[in-house]
Amino acid sequence: MKKNLPDKFGARLLRPDRTRFRLWAPGRKEAYVELEPGRADATRIPMQAKKEGWFEAEAACGAGTRYRYCFEDGLSVPDPASRMQDGDVHDASVVVDPSAYRWRHTRWRGRPWSEAVIYELHAGALGGFEGVRAQLPRLAKLGITAVELMPIADFPGGRNWGYDGVLPYAPDRAYGSPEALKALIDDAHGLGLMVFLDVVYNHFGPDGNYLHAYAPSFFREDVQTPWGPAIDFRRRPVREFFTGNAMYWLHEFRFDGLRLDAVHAISEQDWLEEMASDVRQAIDRQRQVHLVIEHDGNAVSLLEHEFDAQWNDDGHHVLHRLLTDENQGYYRDYDDQPAALLARCLAEGFVYQGEPSAHRDGKPRGKPSAHLPPTSFVLFLQNHDQIGNRALGERLRTLARVRGRTQALRAAIALVLLSPQIPLIFMGEEYGVETPFLYFTSHGPELAQAVREGRRKEFASFEAFADGTGAEIPDPNEASTFEASREGLFEAEGDWHAYYQALLRCRREALMPHLDAARAIGARALGPQAVEARWSLGDGRTLAIHANFGEQAVAATAPADSAGLLFESRPDAARRLREGWLDPACTVAWMEAGTP
Repeated sequence: MKKNLPDKFGARLLRPDRTRFRLWAPGRKEAYVELEPGRADATRIPMQAKKEGWFEAEAACGAGTRYRYCFEDGLSVPDPASRMQDGDVHDASVVVDPSAYRWRHTRWRGRPWSEAVIYELHAGALGGFEGVRAQLPRLAKLGITAVELMPIADFPGGRNWGYDGVLPYAPDRAYGSPEALKALIDDAHGLGLMVFLDVVYNHFGPDGNYLHAYAPSFFREDVQTPWGPAIDFRRRPVREFFTGNAMYWLHEFRFDGLRLDAVHAISEQDWLEEMASDVRQAIDRQRQVHLVIEHDGNAVSLLEHEFDAQWNDDGHHVLHRLLTDENQGYYRDYDDQPAALLARCLAEGFVYQGEPSAHRDGKPRGKPSAHLPPTSFVLFLQNHDQIGNRALGERLRTLARVRGRTQALRAAIALVLLSPQIPLIFMGEEYGVETPFLYFTSHGPELAQAVREGRRKEFASFEAFADGTGAEIPDPNEASTFEASREGLFEAEGDWHAYYQALLRCRREALMPHLDAARAIGARALGPQAVEARWSLGDGRTLAIHANFGEQAVAATAPADSAGLLFESRPDAARRLREGWLDPACTVAWMEAGTP
């Protein structure tokens, strides 16, 4: 690696019996490293003050040593770059030997981005790293090519979505050890699976972050985010802390890619390009490493350079609107001519490309995206946010069933899995389970009450919770809320699972080899609830998809006589389409020879 930025922070093992400790504490004049705190043999070693707020010390200790940083006023804190905690976020940090794990699949170099079929999961819901590891053969058999872990950085308590992390370098001990995480990734590579990690660089959680006490310049009070003062990416040590973190996961743990959460909340957007460029330069060029963003502003410029793709929230929102008729919250931005908006999504990527957003007080959102390849967009019907941020955590299968739209949902699944955009599936979706995925935490009493009240206020504007009591909203801090989110996730394989497997087999055999050069030809609405779209593929053929989510047949462009049927979500739908009619609640995909 050209840049070994992770070594600038935290404890680095120099030899089996010697460790170097480094801390950035510009708000302090003195700092100490305390070895084995709380024990009779505890040792406090003064750290040497360096330039620009750095402190450094070396000690005769090795892997497994517990330590904390201390200051002149008696404050004692864990290492902000801890690689492992001796318990939870407030406890001592532990020196780790990064070479302790012996990798078995050393020749793995990753897979092309165009082959990605992403499976998002919560490690805790599956029983920790070992539980995820046990599911890998099943996922590979299904047709998944990339497993994406929701954030695993150490968070307070034993259960959390992961977005309350405060120690970005430390895998949470509730899930297992660093070696257990490496074993999971190693097994995945042996099965041909990539592993991505969701990382949070826009804020720290509310419990266990001590940086304000010794590095207040880590934050800027003049810029506020939904989580408090913004992280100050104008400062070089701050940039290096997070760039180093990205490299740490990709290099030491051999993750195949990162998904960066809500990067629109990072005030210095130029850091994103800088970080991505550093990663590209530092990682072995023989490896295929992928960087994906979530960005509410539809940041086209980031996708033109170092980033592979962005989560396509526009695509999700308009599909959800078509399937459920919901138009509250941000869904109201997709209430007018949703089929036309979906056609734009399929042809051009984003729906909002500079238009004013009603949900955002009329402010414009996005930039033109039609020049980007379809693989620049990750498309999904469900993910952790779109289920868990609902008051009752209902999955789309539940919402569709109660509205009598199950067949329409199956049509939407076929569209997502056969579109040239990169598909993402949320855990359990492939079984059609109706297990809710709720928002859960394990905070102390005071913070738990604040979260509880915050959830009630969040949904007070929704008709179902208009009285503001939130009586039906599950308490995020109750253990039962977490348990309800993991019950029955993997049912016996049935028709729903077979449907996903057939679609992914079709994608693997007919589409994947030709997606690198895929380009949209065009798309149009077929009435208020149906669309047709066409893409040119790398082998010169044309993919055509017709999808109808409504209850009435609509006139559609019949495929060419030479077109071969790729998939139909309902029997006889292809025959009817050849007659110029697209039946209700169905999707039909064709492959046409040559170019238009």
